[in-house]
Amino acid sequence: MTVKRIHCIHSGSCICSANGHLSEAVLLLVFKSLNWNPRVLCSIACVCKWFNDIAKRVLWKEFCKSRAPKMVSDLLDGGSHGTIDGNWNALGKLMIYCSGCSDSSNVFQLKPISGHFVYRTRFSRTSGKSFLVPQCRSDTLYVTDPCEHLDQGEDGDVGLFRGVFKAFGKSKVRKMLIENHVELHPREICPYCRAKVWSMLQAKMIPKSAHRRLGSYEDQVEYFVCLNGHLLGVCTLLPLSDSETASEED
Repeated sequence: MTVKRIHCIHSGSCICSANGHLSEAVLLLVFKSLNWNPRVLCSIACVCKWFNDIAKRVLWKEFCKSRAPKMVSDLLDGGSHGTIDGNWNALGKLMIYCSGCSDSSNVFQLKPISGHFVYRTRFSRTSGKSFLVPQCRSDTLYVTDPCEHLDQGEDGDVGLFRGVFKAFGKSKVRKMLIENHVELHPREICPYCRAKVWSMLQAKMIPKSAHRRLGSYEDQVEYFVCLNGHLLGVCTLLPLSDSETASEED
């Protein structure tokens, strides 16, 4: 088979500039055979601008479709396609990366938590309803179970969770935030797309059902929603009962 190569025009320091690089079709075949390995995607994108551009436009899209086909199909349905185009890498990162948190951004006492890869993540549309106030329950929001970090908070274990809205630009949540003149947070930004965020705690839009879904203290839940519809949150988890602990040990 003859492999078509395209010469790099981006940078003399690009690792592909000396010999040219593979066509998009070949790259798709290569990464499909690697099951869209995110570590390989990230590693090459960090050192090659040409590859990074291709990854953002094509490869991360295929990665997302392979990891959560039903969710991605739903997100693309109903005219929300434009909100994801250009942000496939952000959605991919959201699927596999817990961004951690810093002590300077906490609304309650937490230790700094480093970001890390999460290899198995379940996004639930049903769970997402619990994070929406009653007026916004017709919106579609996918949310993960909390990623547990032991003994990181003043009251014990910390849960970090994340999510994504379908068609956020048309959502009732966004409309309510704007109509209520909720200001964007002065310091926080989305770790996945670098957009500014709203504090749902400041907006008084965290329903009691959120802490019940998370298994957390009612007054220790906070989450942010960015301009692109990504959600990231933190909570202090309630301790397990003796019966629950025994069940887990069994």
